Amino acid sequence: MKSVVAFAAAFLCACGATAAQTVELGRGDVRVTVVSQPDRVDVARDFFVTLTISAPGEKKPALPDLRDRFRGFSVSEDFPEPPLTDSDGTTTLVSRWRLVPEPCAKKYGIKPFVVGDFYTAPVRFEGPAAREVVTGGMEIDPKKDLPPLSWRLAGQIAAALCALALLAGAAVWATRKIREAVRVHKMSPLQRAYYELDKLLKKGLPGRGFYKDFYVELTMVVRRYVERKYGVKAPNMTTEEFLRATGDGASALGNREALRKFLESADLVKFAGVEATPEMADGATDSARGYLKADAVDAPRGGAE
Repeated sequence: MKSVVAFAAAFLCACGATAAQTVELGRGDVRVTVVSQPDRVDVARDFFVTLTISAPGEKKPALPDLRDRFRGFSVSEDFPEPPLTDSDGTTTLVSRWRLVPEPCAKKYGIKPFVVGDFYTAPVRFEGPAAREVVTGGMEIDPKKDLPPLSWRLAGQIAAALCALALLAGAAVWATRKIREAVRVHKMSPLQRAYYELDKLLKKGLPGRGFYKDFYVELTMVVRRYVERKYGVKAPNMTTEEFLRATGDGASALGNREALRKFLESADLVKFAGVEATPEMADGATDSARGYLKADAVDAPRGGAE
């Protein structure tokens, strides 16, 4: 009951304070009237709609449900009134709606709805008035205040600068690595073998006592060279398997006997537990260089460079 009274008070206030728009939608002896307050939609205010239907008693009209017929509004409240019958038998039905306009809606109105045996025409409400164009500069020109200097702020700035420096360094390092990888990829098998041998020697493994690691990497330099030049999958084979795999094409492997001696002497250190010395490591390096040089001279013309 309180909500009905509140709605009626708000409706009467709207009717008394603003102009109304009236639309006639009837047909024949059925009269349909839509009254809206205010006469223009204002998104800052509620919008009130009153639907009145009058028809002879034999027509027996019914109030339509307009909840899904409103456009540009959400329904806040609706109050259908009890039907009234005049002395001449005319029946009057009244329903009042309280609507909330949706901001930025393209259209405001009521879609066609059924009354008795006919459809009404659509109802269109005037949208909000266009806002005045604002010209000139800002009345207030605020200036941003810089935060006070403190040790915490200085530390944050220093951390940010360090992070930027690290990112820049990482980018430079990655660029150099990519360029180096592309340059190495374009080398011939012999050039790449000499490049890998120089990188191995710069590690200084024999001087630190890592003889086994040195021999493993040294033999891998030679095996990868054979794989790239002759198409033999050498790195994953034992020495015997590798020599058997290259047996059919011995003439294509240059100084084959030098290669056999080099690999077998390296196996003694890698697998047989022979203690190597700096002189032995230097000799193995010379043997690897000697094989690469001899193979480059003795390789048949069919070998890929």
